[in-house]
Amino acid sequence: MSSPSKRREMDLMKLMMSDYKVEMINDGMQEFYVEFHGPKESPYQGGVWRVRVELPDAYPYKSPSIGFVNKIYHPNVDEMSGSVCLDVINQTWSPMFDLVNVFEVFLPQLLLYPNPSDPLNGEAAALMMRDRTAYEQRVKEFCEKYAKATDAGVAPEEKSSDDEVSEDEYASSDEEIAGKADP
Repeated sequence: MSSPSKRREMDLMKLMMSDYKVEMINDGMQEFYVEFHGPKESPYQGGVWRVRVELPDAYPYKSPSIGFVNKIYHPNVDEMSGSVCLDVINQTWSPMFDLVNVFEVFLPQLLLYPNPSDPLNGEAAALMMRDRTAYEQRVKEFCEKYAKATDAGVAPEEKSSDDEVSEDEYASSDEEIAGKADP
């Protein structure tokens, strides 16, 4: 590969060609949103999330920054910021991985196999370890409340709740933090 910027461009095109809905932020190729669907055969099935991706200048040698914009109930995702705690992204990233790996392998694996012993959401981790059925019910409740297609920006004209920031309000400021807490 000739340069990180060429690789970034190639990986982004590959992601778009893999049927992922990608929405660019600003004019560059370093920040964008990806529409992510919960994996089948999991309590997240049917959920649709808007995931913010930031590629550092050193990508693919440095890992992308990944964050859920709409809320998700998971031991390894910070409920307020949407930040993801995933070793393969945070510590063991390799230039051999690409953006398609993040959305087809790493995030589905994270949702299918949470690690409650290394939580960002202590409440979710504790509930998962104490009562798996109640945990899965809470996940489904969050999916119903926060992860419908409208919450991910698929059909913004049908916003599900008045107390959430609308898609237009969110898009108006490029300096918003991914997954910023609801007021």
